[in-house]
Amino acid sequence: MTRPVQPVEDAPRRTSPDLVAARGDTADVLFGHRVADPYRALEDADSATTRAWSAAQDEAFRAHVGRLAGRDRLRARLTELLATGLTGLPCWRGERHFVVRRDPGREHAVLFVVEADGAERALVDPIAIDASGTTTLDRWVPSDEGDLLAYLLSTGGDEESRLYVLDVATGAPVEGPIDRVRDTSIGWLPGGSAFYLVRRLSPEQAPAGEEQHHRRVYLHRVGTDPAGDVEVFGTGSGAGTYFGVGVSHDGHWLTVSASLGTAPRNDVWLADLRAGDPARPVFRPVAVGLDALTEVRVGRDGRLYVLTDLDAPRGRLCVGDPAAPEPEGWRDLVAEESDAVLSGYAILDGDGVERPVLVVTRTRHAVGEVSVCDLASGAVSARLPMPGGSPGSVGAPTERPEGGYEAWFGWSDYSAPSAVLRYDARTGAIDTWAASPGTAELPRVHVHQESYTSADGATVRMFVIAPTAAPDRPRPAVLYGYGGFGVSLGPAYSAGALAWVEAGGVYAIANLRGGGEEGEDWHRAGMRGHKQRVFDDFHAAAEHLTARGWSAPDRLAASGGSNGGLLVGAALTQRPELYAAVACSMPLLDMVRYERFGLGRLWSDEYGSAAVAEELAWLLGYSPYHHVREGVDYPAVLFTVFDGDTRVDPLHARKMCAALRHAAGGDRPILLRAEAQVGHAARSVTRTVELSVDTLAFLAHWTGLDLAEGVDGAADAAPASVASVASAAPVAPGPRRSGEGSDR
Repeated sequence: MTRPVQPVEDAPRRTSPDLVAARGDTADVLFGHRVADPYRALEDADSATTRAWSAAQDEAFRAHVGRLAGRDRLRARLTELLATGLTGLPCWRGERHFVVRRDPGREHAVLFVVEADGAERALVDPIAIDASGTTTLDRWVPSDEGDLLAYLLSTGGDEESRLYVLDVATGAPVEGPIDRVRDTSIGWLPGGSAFYLVRRLSPEQAPAGEEQHHRRVYLHRVGTDPAGDVEVFGTGSGAGTYFGVGVSHDGHWLTVSASLGTAPRNDVWLADLRAGDPARPVFRPVAVGLDALTEVRVGRDGRLYVLTDLDAPRGRLCVGDPAAPEPEGWRDLVAEESDAVLSGYAILDGDGVERPVLVVTRTRHAVGEVSVCDLASGAVSARLPMPGGSPGSVGAPTERPEGGYEAWFGWSDYSAPSAVLRYDARTGAIDTWAASPGTAELPRVHVHQESYTSADGATVRMFVIAPTAAPDRPRPAVLYGYGGFGVSLGPAYSAGALAWVEAGGVYAIANLRGGGEEGEDWHRAGMRGHKQRVFDDFHAAAEHLTARGWSAPDRLAASGGSNGGLLVGAALTQRPELYAAVACSMPLLDMVRYERFGLGRLWSDEYGSAAVAEELAWLLGYSPYHHVREGVDYPAVLFTVFDGDTRVDPLHARKMCAALRHAAGGDRPILLRAEAQVGHAARSVTRTVELSVDTLAFLAHWTGLDLAEGVDGAADAAPASVASVASAAPVAPGPRRSGEGSDR
């Protein structure tokens, strides 16, 4: 239901003296450009002035959102929609498997082990470890035999993981914590006596100021002092180099990959561990110095399998000889398709399979699909049917590491919670392996994939989730986007989107350039000097929603987080007339100084660097902080930041909030919501709900959506009965690597 937008009574005006930060005269001269930075003082979070200003912002935010209608009902509905829970993909070790599941009522997912007879035990429960809910399980990898488990925990949102090992049979700790292992992968050797890992250099070994950015690959013997670990790879590598490691299940092959920050390319090496001492592997280059992303594994048939976008921006799967692994020896097994992106594969060659097959996953214009191919020739033998009637997403498949006839993969769409599906190569059947632990009454929604034309004539697509099959009137709408780092926005279950549409609104997700929905060329068309295309795609999406009759400028909100926060910051400053409200979460906004804070220095390949004259011109061309204009009637804006965020520093939002308050061209509020003890990524369910309540209630008020009228879920609803994963905003990436949970 739509209602007229009314001011919130007694909320502080954005020009209140205690909310306005003092403007300084700080400026830098960069390559002949005088770049003003009037709010540089707000970069220091610990100064008395910044603390006082931040406290005033918090008071203003609480005064505003505390008076918004429908918050209690919205909170209850979001809690119900998230109570479907989630189940992850199984990780098999013999007849035992490991799985992450969040049951209804749990704040975090728990890692379980399930025995051959179906008996299950909780192995890692973050709440049992820390009742405050601020500890998260970041990664976990069982040994090849499944009797040991390496897992990573971090606290307070800082993502500074510590590694532990436990005995699976008893749950007893074996060792840990091992620190300086943020973003590590794990490669177990057979027998569980040792594993390869990635670890930062100790502070005294790294150059001053670069302690967070130097990593090496080590062999760690379980139960020994990690100070004695043997470095096996990475000597001389530069700051910002990330490594990934993996060991084949038979212990024969070690792979190491290296990438510089989030660059869309990596190097890969292969070592034969049977040829010598595992502490001194001899590496042979597989793909080094190439402008491509490449993943390799040696199959149980002895062939080298190479998933790469080399000469194939939408991806291809090649085979080769591990004894001669260079690109010259690669042969296409699954060739690139012209309009679909290859995302993953599983090899089914175990007992009971008449003819070994590949299960191949692709996305076609962001919509997932699964094919079955002959393992020898790559020829397609079947296209697997997906559940439901809406477009959905398919996760990369997984298999038993010792071989088998089953593949598991995730399925998600906008109209129902996600499922874990299973394919049986003996029968060709596909079924649901894991249903949702809980249920909820879901609204019936209509999902449309629409195309529109951007400023330069490019065709862009977006998903529109609506309560009607066609536009019937301009409705309050949220336009969400990301557009960076090759991240794809495929269909996914979202409690927030469903609650919004159930209340009568429209929720749209644009597949902008800079993402990976159409392959690496689509990504590169929106990065570095082409970044303005991403913003143009978003502007065109807003105009399309208005032209189609889905919404109108006084009913439309923009929403994005992280790189998507940069996106909506640019939308806010470039086309403020298109939006009534903006939700800007954990954003990058000062693009001249972004490299100096958090993980910013890792992203120069995506955005460019202010240290290079030409690239500074790109950044200044759109940097939202530098494009705030006095006297403009900006939309209502809510910034949300997290004090534990070690990726994107909250200073961006502080400075932008101050700049917009100074501009003061209208009466709509500029608010800042800061949250402690949480960071850029995982959070508890309660914190997720509270953030969503604050954000959606704010957007609803300023777009005219009456949340109090339609979030009960009783009318026109269908029961949810498949496993759910609540969709989350993509976050600013760390290193590029594939896989969740297990390395295999």
